[in-house]
Amino acid sequence: MSETPDPVALRTAMAPLADAFAAAARASTTFADAETGAGKPEFSDEVIRENTGHDWVEWVGLIDAGPGRQAGHAAIAAWVHENFEVNGWWAQGVTVSYERLVGLRLPGQMADGTFTVQKNKTLEGNREALRAWWVSDDARAALLPGLASVLRSKPEAKQLKVALSGAEGEALGTVGLTVDEAKGRLKINVSHEKLPSSAAGEEWRNAWGAWLDALAGALAA
Repeated sequence: MSETPDPVALRTAMAPLADAFAAAARASTTFADAETGAGKPEFSDEVIRENTGHDWVEWVGLIDAGPGRQAGHAAIAAWVHENFEVNGWWAQGVTVSYERLVGLRLPGQMADGTFTVQKNKTLEGNREALRAWWVSDDARAALLPGLASVLRSKPEAKQLKVALSGAEGEALGTVGLTVDEAKGRLKINVSHEKLPSSAAGEEWRNAWGAWLDALAGALAA
């Protein structure tokens, strides 16, 4: 795997992804969430009780009687942290799951209402070469057929972020690529933020899964 890939070979390997990306881009501008109702918490009753002292039925009752459902994410998390000796990480976990349980937040939904999805895969390849491809405007264009992207992070950052847009300039969120070495292989994680709906998130999750499969072939070339 060369740090300066043959552009024709790279485009050929990744070109089949154009249709999947186009479908996901359409989902980002077409779908709106109609889902309502309770969702599942991030942790089981046993895990949350062990780490916070209460199960989910208790937490829902406590928060409803405390700051209440309209208090907002930050206020609820701060209240949990300050009143129950729960550290910041678990206070966030309690709050996110509470919001899911009472129908205030869907899986993958952030506090600002947008959605984040992730996909990862372990592949053979050269870490620095792949990062160099992602940083290069030309190589990245070949890696992301049919999409436009602008690098938003420093080239040496652990997570390399790009702002993504479609064929007509429509904003498609922010994509972060992380490449870690694991037992002689590469563990690749793609995180896609600022998506408008859970339906769009699922389209992009599928597209990134296909992208990682195609990338495996490009890395092996």
